[in-house]
Amino acid sequence: MTLRCAVDDIDAVVLDIEGTTSATGFVVDVLYPYSRSRFGALLSERSGDPEVARAVAQVRELIGDPDADAVLVEKTLNTWLDEDRKATPLKTLQGVIWSEGFARGDLVSHFYDDVLPALRTWHAAGLRLYVYSSGSVAAQRAWFTNSPEGDLTSLVSGFYDTENAGPKQEPESYRRIAEATGTTDPSHLLFLSDRPGELDAALAAGWRAVGIRRPGEPYFEQGVGDHAEAGAFDEISITSTTSNASSRSTT
Repeated sequence: MTLRCAVDDIDAVVLDIEGTTSATGFVVDVLYPYSRSRFGALLSERSGDPEVARAVAQVRELIGDPDADAVLVEKTLNTWLDEDRKATPLKTLQGVIWSEGFARGDLVSHFYDDVLPALRTWHAAGLRLYVYSSGSVAAQRAWFTNSPEGDLTSLVSGFYDTENAGPKQEPESYRRIAEATGTTDPSHLLFLSDRPGELDAALAAGWRAVGIRRPGEPYFEQGVGDHAEAGAFDEISITSTTSNASSRSTT
């Protein structure tokens, strides 16, 4: 382990998932095909479920066709999936499917080896941990509930997505999260992500930010711009505002 950056006076750490805590390849190669194969059944068999119905209505609104049938909705979802579009109704329906897949034991989430020791260290040091992902809150909960090391939700104080916070490249989304977490000084919030646009938005909202650059991830070559960067969580040292003690993670 080589310490690459130190961040002082932090109350809470907000985590991106894909490319940051977990491999994008797992999401693309395992979770996306899993949801694609089940969209049709979900739309035909559970159209009356409130969450499904709300998402379908959002799809129809986004494509400008209030009468779109299940076939067109499924086709739209698959197109968005191919484009990796961060559309809220797509993420909602994926979350429904993935949550059930995790619950059945079909799926087990992925975390990079350096992540869970760091999260436990930071949590033990008094830092609150939150998740902010384009995946739905339901999918995030399922992800942290069904990890290779069991249920991790006790480590996480809250989950945010594009529906309850907003788009991840807009500063206003980060202001909403700061308010929701009760953080009066946004400079006490630290965001970890692999995407430069998200890091820029967090910084514009007054947060601190560290870019995570992992070899093999889509944004590795692009880099993280002018942001501090680390290749793994165990390269980051965080000092809590409450403990004033270093919570450097070790493995």
